[in-house]
Amino acid sequence: MGDVADFVRDGGSLRDESEFLRVLVENSSQGILTIDTDSVVLFANPSIERILGYTPEELIGSSKMTIIPERLRSAHQNGLDAFVETGERHIDWNGTELPALHKDGHEVPVSVSIRTHEYDGERVFTGMFTDITERKHREATLREQKAELEEFADVLSHDLRNPLQVAKAQLALGRHADDAAEREEFFHTVDESLDRIDTIIEDMLARARDEGEARTPDTLLLHAIGRAAWETVATRNATLTLPDGAWQVRASRSRLRQLFENLFRNAVEHGGDDVTVRVDVLDDGRGFYVADDGPGFDDDVKAEAVTGDGPIGGHYGLHIVGTVASEHGWEMRLADAAEGGARIEFHDVMLMEKE
Repeated sequence: MGDVADFVRDGGSLRDESEFLRVLVENSSQGILTIDTDSVVLFANPSIERILGYTPEELIGSSKMTIIPERLRSAHQNGLDAFVETGERHIDWNGTELPALHKDGHEVPVSVSIRTHEYDGERVFTGMFTDITERKHREATLREQKAELEEFADVLSHDLRNPLQVAKAQLALGRHADDAAEREEFFHTVDESLDRIDTIIEDMLARARDEGEARTPDTLLLHAIGRAAWETVATRNATLTLPDGAWQVRASRSRLRQLFENLFRNAVEHGGDDVTVRVDVLDDGRGFYVADDGPGFDDDVKAEAVTGDGPIGGHYGLHIVGTVASEHGWEMRLADAAEGGARIEFHDVMLMEKE
Protein backbone atom coordinates (compact mmCIF):
# COMPACT_ATOMS: atom_id res chain seq x y z
CA MET A 1 0.00 0.00 0.00
CA GLY A 2 3.01 2.30 0.45
CA ASP A 3 3.59 2.48 -3.33
CA VAL A 4 -0.06 3.36 -3.94
CA ALA A 5 -0.02 6.07 -1.24
CA ASP A 6 3.17 7.56 -2.67
CA PHE A 7 1.62 7.47 -6.13
CA VAL A 8 -1.47 9.38 -4.95
CA ARG A 9 0.63 11.91 -3.02
CA ASP A 10 2.65 12.54 -6.16
CA GLY A 11 -0.53 13.64 -7.93
CA GLY A 12 -1.36 10.41 -9.70
CA SER A 13 -4.78 8.75 -9.91
CA LEU A 14 -5.71 5.15 -9.27
CA ARG A 15 -7.70 5.33 -12.49
CA ASP A 16 -4.35 5.34 -14.24
CA GLU A 17 -3.09 2.27 -12.45
CA SER A 18 -4.25 -0.68 -14.54
CA GLU A 19 -2.47 -3.13 -12.25
CA PHE A 20 -4.36 -1.79 -9.22
CA LEU A 21 -7.67 -2.10 -11.04
CA ARG A 22 -6.82 -5.63 -12.14
CA VAL A 23 -6.09 -6.67 -8.55
CA LEU A 24 -9.26 -4.93 -7.37
CA VAL A 25 -11.42 -6.79 -9.88
CA GLU A 26 -9.80 -10.15 -9.26
CA ASN A 27 -10.25 -9.86 -5.50
CA SER A 28 -13.81 -8.54 -5.56
CA SER A 29 -16.28 -10.56 -3.52
CA GLN A 30 -18.72 -10.17 -6.40
CA GLY A 31 -18.57 -12.23 -9.52
CA ILE A 32 -17.94 -10.14 -12.62
CA LEU A 33 -18.84 -11.27 -16.11
CA THR A 34 -18.56 -9.32 -19.36
CA ILE A 35 -20.28 -10.38 -22.61
CA ASP A 36 -20.61 -8.95 -26.08
CA THR A 37 -23.79 -8.42 -28.08
CA ASP A 38 -23.67 -12.08 -29.20
CA SER A 39 -23.68 -13.26 -25.55
CA VAL A 40 -20.07 -14.47 -25.81
CA VAL A 41 -18.20 -14.22 -22.50
CA LEU A 42 -15.22 -11.85 -22.83
CA PHE A 43 -14.16 -11.68 -19.19
CA ALA A 44 -14.83 -13.42 -15.88
CA ASN A 45 -13.15 -12.77 -12.55
CA PRO A 46 -12.11 -15.48 -10.04
CA SER A 47 -15.14 -14.92 -7.78
CA ILE A 48 -17.36 -16.39 -10.47
CA GLU A 49 -15.92 -19.79 -9.60
CA ARG A 50 -16.93 -19.38 -5.94
CA ILE A 51 -20.48 -18.53 -6.98
CA LEU A 52 -21.07 -20.74 -10.03
CA GLY A 53 -18.28 -23.33 -9.99
CA TYR A 54 -16.71 -22.30 -13.31
CA THR A 55 -13.16 -20.99 -13.55
CA PRO A 56 -12.78 -17.85 -15.65
CA GLU A 57 -10.93 -19.91 -18.26
CA GLU A 58 -13.89 -22.24 -18.61
CA LEU A 59 -16.29 -19.39 -19.31
CA ILE A 60 -14.27 -17.00 -21.47
CA GLY A 61 -15.10 -17.65 -25.10
CA SER A 62 -18.26 -19.60 -24.29
CA SER A 63 -21.85 -18.41 -24.43
CA LYS A 64 -23.45 -16.64 -21.49
CA MET A 65 -26.21 -19.24 -21.84
CA THR A 66 -23.89 -21.68 -20.07
CA ILE A 67 -24.88 -20.13 -16.75
CA ILE A 68 -28.56 -19.55 -17.63
CA PRO A 69 -31.16 -22.25 -16.75
CA GLU A 70 -32.52 -23.72 -19.97
CA ARG A 71 -36.09 -22.58 -19.33
CA LEU A 72 -34.91 -18.93 -19.20
CA ARG A 73 -32.44 -18.84 -22.08
CA SER A 74 -34.81 -17.61 -24.79
CA ALA A 75 -36.08 -14.83 -22.51
CA HIS A 76 -32.51 -13.71 -21.75
CA GLN A 77 -31.55 -13.69 -25.42
CA ASN A 78 -34.73 -11.88 -26.45
CA GLY A 79 -34.14 -9.25 -23.78
CA LEU A 80 -30.56 -8.67 -24.96
CA ASP A 81 -31.59 -8.49 -28.63
CA ALA A 82 -34.39 -6.04 -27.81
CA PHE A 83 -32.04 -3.76 -25.90
CA VAL A 84 -29.43 -3.79 -28.67
CA GLU A 85 -32.12 -2.91 -31.20
CA THR A 86 -34.27 -0.43 -29.25
CA GLY A 87 -32.40 0.50 -26.07
CA GLU A 88 -35.39 -0.66 -24.01
CA ARG A 89 -34.60 -2.46 -20.77
CA HIS A 90 -36.86 -5.32 -19.73
CA ILE A 91 -35.35 -5.86 -16.28
CA ASP A 92 -33.96 -3.63 -13.53
CA TRP A 93 -30.28 -3.21 -14.31
CA ASN A 94 -29.54 -1.88 -10.82
CA GLY A 95 -30.07 -5.25 -9.20
CA THR A 96 -32.44 -7.93 -10.37
CA GLU A 97 -32.79 -11.35 -8.76
CA LEU A 98 -32.35 -14.29 -11.09
CA PRO A 99 -31.49 -17.98 -10.88
CA ALA A 100 -28.08 -18.85 -12.33
CA LEU A 101 -26.96 -22.36 -13.30
CA HIS A 102 -24.05 -23.77 -11.30
CA LYS A 103 -21.49 -25.99 -12.98
CA ASP A 104 -22.77 -29.02 -11.08
CA GLY A 105 -26.33 -28.44 -12.34
CA HIS A 106 -28.10 -26.83 -9.39
CA GLU A 107 -29.52 -23.32 -9.50
CA VAL A 108 -28.03 -20.48 -7.48
CA PRO A 109 -30.12 -17.39 -6.63
CA VAL A 110 -28.11 -14.29 -7.54
CA SER A 111 -28.60 -10.56 -7.66
CA VAL A 112 -27.17 -9.05 -10.85
CA SER A 113 -26.36 -5.41 -11.57
CA ILE A 114 -25.66 -4.68 -15.24
CA ARG A 115 -23.80 -1.92 -17.01
CA THR A 116 -23.15 -1.40 -20.70
CA HIS A 117 -20.06 0.35 -22.05
CA GLU A 118 -17.77 0.56 -25.05
CA TYR A 119 -14.59 -1.49 -25.26
CA ASP A 120 -12.27 -1.55 -28.23
CA GLY A 121 -15.00 -0.04 -30.38
CA GLU A 122 -17.66 -2.59 -29.44
CA ARG A 123 -20.59 -2.47 -27.04
CA VAL A 124 -20.18 -4.89 -24.13
CA PHE A 125 -22.23 -5.69 -21.03
CA THR A 126 -20.80 -6.29 -17.58
CA GLY A 127 -22.76 -8.00 -14.83
CA MET A 128 -21.90 -7.91 -11.12
CA PHE A 129 -23.10 -11.15 -9.49
CA THR A 130 -23.89 -11.51 -5.78
CA ASP A 131 -24.81 -14.89 -4.33
CA ILE A 132 -28.01 -14.34 -2.30
CA THR A 133 -28.54 -17.97 -1.24
CA GLU A 134 -28.23 -17.20 2.47
CA ARG A 135 -30.57 -14.23 2.18
CA LYS A 136 -33.14 -16.39 0.41
CA HIS A 137 -32.85 -18.99 3.17
CA ARG A 138 -33.43 -16.31 5.80
CA GLU A 139 -36.42 -14.95 3.90
CA ALA A 140 -37.88 -18.45 3.58
CA THR A 141 -37.38 -19.05 7.29
CA LEU A 142 -39.10 -15.76 8.14
CA ARG A 143 -42.02 -16.63 5.85
CA GLU A 144 -42.37 -20.02 7.53
CA GLN A 145 -42.25 -18.44 10.98
CA LYS A 146 -44.83 -15.85 9.98
CA ALA A 147 -47.10 -18.56 8.57
CA GLU A 148 -46.71 -20.63 11.74
CA LEU A 149 -47.50 -17.61 13.91
CA GLU A 150 -50.61 -16.83 11.86
CA GLU A 151 -51.65 -20.48 12.04
CA PHE A 152 -51.11 -20.46 15.80
CA ALA A 153 -53.23 -17.33 16.23
CA ASP A 154 -56.00 -18.58 13.92
CA VAL A 155 -56.27 -21.99 15.57
CA LEU A 156 -56.12 -20.56 19.06
CA SER A 157 -58.81 -17.94 18.45
CA HIS A 158 -61.00 -20.44 16.57
CA ASP A 159 -60.85 -23.23 19.14
CA LEU A 160 -61.10 -21.04 22.22
CA ARG A 161 -64.44 -19.75 20.97
CA ASN A 162 -66.23 -23.07 21.58
CA PRO A 163 -65.61 -23.46 25.33
CA LEU A 164 -65.85 -19.70 25.83
CA GLN A 165 -69.36 -19.59 24.35
CA VAL A 166 -70.40 -22.53 26.49
CA ALA A 167 -68.96 -20.93 29.63
CA LYS A 168 -70.80 -17.66 28.97
CA ALA A 169 -74.09 -19.42 28.29
CA GLN A 170 -73.86 -21.67 31.35
CA LEU A 171 -72.82 -18.79 33.57
CA ALA A 172 -75.86 -16.76 32.48
CA LEU A 173 -78.17 -19.72 33.12
CA GLY A 174 -76.58 -20.41 36.48
CA ARG A 175 -77.10 -16.85 37.66
CA HIS A 176 -80.84 -17.11 37.02
CA ALA A 177 -81.36 -20.65 38.32
CA ASP A 178 -83.48 -20.90 41.46
CA ASP A 179 -82.57 -24.48 42.33
CA ALA A 180 -79.19 -24.81 44.03
CA ALA A 181 -78.45 -28.21 42.50
CA GLU A 182 -79.31 -26.93 39.03
CA ARG A 183 -77.20 -23.84 39.59
CA GLU A 184 -74.28 -26.00 40.71
CA GLU A 185 -74.55 -28.07 37.51
CA PHE A 186 -74.38 -24.94 35.38
CA PHE A 187 -71.32 -23.69 37.25
CA HIS A 188 -69.69 -27.12 36.97
CA THR A 189 -69.97 -26.87 33.18
CA VAL A 190 -68.40 -23.41 33.36
CA ASP A 191 -65.47 -24.90 35.28
CA GLU A 192 -65.07 -27.64 32.67
CA SER A 193 -65.11 -25.10 29.85
CA LEU A 194 -62.47 -22.97 31.55
CA ASP A 195 -60.35 -26.08 32.10
CA ARG A 196 -60.71 -26.84 28.40
CA ILE A 197 -59.54 -23.33 27.51
CA ASP A 198 -56.50 -23.82 29.71
CA THR A 199 -55.76 -27.19 28.08
CA ILE A 200 -56.04 -25.74 24.57
CA ILE A 201 -53.61 -22.94 25.45
CA GLU A 202 -51.12 -25.35 27.02
CA ASP A 203 -51.46 -27.70 24.05
CA MET A 204 -50.80 -24.91 21.54
CA LEU A 205 -47.84 -23.60 23.52
CA ALA A 206 -46.33 -27.09 23.67
CA ARG A 207 -46.75 -27.47 19.91
CA ALA A 208 -45.27 -24.01 19.29
CA ARG A 209 -42.26 -24.92 21.42
CA ASP A 210 -42.05 -28.29 19.66
CA GLU A 211 -42.02 -30.04 23.01
CA GLY A 212 -43.96 -33.05 21.75
CA GLU A 213 -46.30 -33.50 24.69
CA ALA A 214 -49.31 -32.38 22.70
CA ARG A 215 -48.80 -35.20 20.20
CA THR A 216 -48.03 -38.00 22.65
CA PRO A 217 -50.51 -40.79 21.84
CA ASP A 218 -52.65 -42.52 24.45
CA THR A 219 -55.11 -45.38 24.23
CA LEU A 220 -58.44 -43.58 24.41
CA LEU A 221 -62.08 -44.57 24.48
CA LEU A 222 -63.63 -43.12 21.34
CA HIS A 223 -67.00 -42.46 22.93
CA ALA A 224 -65.46 -40.82 26.02
CA ILE A 225 -63.45 -38.28 24.00
CA GLY A 226 -66.50 -37.60 21.84
CA ARG A 227 -68.66 -37.00 24.89
CA ALA A 228 -66.08 -34.68 26.49
CA ALA A 229 -65.81 -32.66 23.27
CA TRP A 230 -69.59 -32.37 22.98
CA GLU A 231 -69.81 -30.80 26.44
CA THR A 232 -67.53 -27.88 25.50
CA VAL A 233 -69.29 -27.00 22.23
CA ALA A 234 -72.39 -24.81 22.02
CA THR A 235 -74.63 -27.58 20.66
CA ARG A 236 -78.00 -25.90 21.33
CA ASN A 237 -80.72 -28.59 20.72
CA ALA A 238 -78.48 -30.88 18.66
CA THR A 239 -78.34 -34.62 19.37
CA LEU A 240 -75.22 -36.78 19.58
CA THR A 241 -74.98 -40.55 19.16
CA LEU A 242 -71.73 -42.34 19.96
CA PRO A 243 -70.28 -45.83 19.40
CA ASP A 244 -70.30 -48.26 22.29
CA GLY A 245 -67.62 -48.09 24.94
CA ALA A 246 -65.58 -50.94 23.50
CA TRP A 247 -63.79 -48.98 20.77
CA GLN A 248 -60.40 -47.52 21.60
CA VAL A 249 -58.07 -45.40 19.50
CA ARG A 250 -54.37 -44.54 19.73
CA ALA A 251 -54.18 -40.75 19.55
CA SER A 252 -53.20 -37.55 21.32
CA ARG A 253 -55.99 -36.91 23.82
CA SER A 254 -56.03 -33.15 23.37
CA ARG A 255 -55.72 -33.23 19.58
CA LEU A 256 -58.46 -35.87 19.14
CA ARG A 257 -60.76 -33.83 21.33
CA GLN A 258 -59.92 -30.77 19.24
CA LEU A 259 -60.86 -32.73 16.12
CA PHE A 260 -64.27 -33.66 17.53
CA GLU A 261 -64.92 -30.15 18.83
CA ASN A 262 -64.40 -28.62 15.41
CA LEU A 263 -66.55 -31.22 13.66
CA PHE A 264 -69.38 -30.84 16.19
CA ARG A 265 -69.26 -27.08 15.90
CA ASN A 266 -69.34 -27.23 12.09
CA ALA A 267 -72.31 -29.62 12.21
CA VAL A 268 -74.31 -27.28 14.45
CA GLU A 269 -73.35 -24.14 12.54
CA HIS A 270 -74.24 -25.59 9.14
CA GLY A 271 -76.88 -28.16 10.10
CA GLY A 272 -79.02 -26.07 12.41
CA ASP A 273 -79.91 -26.08 16.11
CA ASP A 274 -81.61 -29.49 16.02
CA VAL A 275 -79.06 -31.34 13.88
CA THR A 276 -78.28 -34.97 14.74
CA VAL A 277 -74.59 -35.88 14.87
CA ARG A 278 -73.31 -39.43 14.80
CA VAL A 279 -69.85 -40.78 15.62
CA ASP A 280 -69.20 -44.39 14.68
CA VAL A 281 -66.62 -46.87 13.45
CA LEU A 282 -66.10 -47.60 9.75
CA ASP A 283 -67.36 -50.97 8.50
CA ASP A 284 -63.82 -52.30 8.04
CA GLY A 285 -62.88 -51.36 11.61
CA ARG A 286 -59.89 -49.34 10.40
CA GLY A 287 -61.23 -45.90 11.12
CA PHE A 288 -64.16 -43.84 12.30
CA TYR A 289 -66.46 -41.12 10.99
CA VAL A 290 -68.51 -38.15 12.12
CA ALA A 291 -71.78 -37.62 10.21
CA ASP A 292 -74.78 -35.32 10.50
CA ASP A 293 -78.19 -34.91 8.86
CA GLY A 294 -77.56 -31.32 7.76
CA PRO A 295 -77.20 -29.98 4.19
CA GLY A 296 -73.93 -31.84 3.47
CA PHE A 297 -70.95 -30.73 1.40
CA ASP A 298 -70.93 -29.30 -2.11
CA ASP A 299 -68.91 -31.25 -4.65
CA ASP A 300 -66.32 -28.47 -4.92
CA VAL A 301 -65.76 -28.55 -1.15
CA LYS A 302 -65.15 -32.31 -1.28
CA ALA A 303 -62.72 -31.83 -4.14
CA GLU A 304 -60.92 -29.03 -2.30
CA ALA A 305 -60.42 -31.32 0.69
CA VAL A 306 -58.28 -33.53 -1.56
CA THR A 307 -56.24 -30.81 -3.26
CA GLY A 308 -56.21 -27.82 -0.92
CA ASP A 309 -53.84 -27.00 1.95
CA GLY A 310 -55.78 -24.14 3.57
CA PRO A 311 -59.31 -23.57 4.86
CA ILE A 312 -61.59 -26.01 3.01
CA GLY A 313 -64.57 -24.33 1.40
CA GLY A 314 -64.26 -21.51 3.90
CA HIS A 315 -64.52 -24.01 6.81
CA TYR A 316 -61.46 -23.20 8.92
CA GLY A 317 -62.51 -25.91 11.35
CA LEU A 318 -62.08 -28.54 8.62
CA HIS A 319 -58.56 -27.26 8.02
CA ILE A 320 -57.76 -27.82 11.70
CA VAL A 321 -59.35 -31.28 11.57
CA GLY A 322 -57.27 -32.15 8.51
CA THR A 323 -54.12 -31.01 10.30
CA VAL A 324 -54.92 -33.21 13.32
CA ALA A 325 -55.60 -36.19 11.05
CA SER A 326 -52.35 -35.64 9.15
CA GLU A 327 -50.35 -35.48 12.39
CA HIS A 328 -51.69 -38.94 13.29
CA GLY A 329 -51.11 -40.42 9.83
CA TRP A 330 -54.86 -40.69 9.15
CA GLU A 331 -56.49 -40.06 5.80
CA MET A 332 -59.45 -37.67 5.95
CA ARG A 333 -62.24 -37.96 3.36
CA LEU A 334 -65.38 -35.90 2.91
CA ALA A 335 -68.43 -37.89 1.82
CA ASP A 336 -72.22 -37.85 1.91
CA ALA A 337 -73.94 -39.25 4.99
CA ALA A 338 -76.67 -41.87 4.68
CA GLU A 339 -79.04 -39.33 6.22
CA GLY A 340 -78.23 -36.93 3.38
CA GLY A 341 -75.88 -34.72 5.35
CA ALA A 342 -72.13 -34.44 5.72
CA ARG A 343 -69.84 -37.32 6.61
CA ILE A 344 -66.16 -36.93 7.48
CA GLU A 345 -64.25 -40.20 7.47
CA PHE A 346 -60.87 -41.02 8.97
CA HIS A 347 -59.06 -44.01 7.50
CA ASP A 348 -55.90 -45.89 8.52
CA VAL A 349 -56.69 -45.33 12.20
CA MET A 350 -55.36 -47.68 14.86
CA LEU A 351 -58.62 -48.87 16.42
CA MET A 352 -59.11 -51.77 18.82
CA GLU A 353 -61.93 -53.23 20.84
CA LYS A 354 -61.56 -53.07 24.58
CA GLU A 355 -61.57 -56.50 26.16
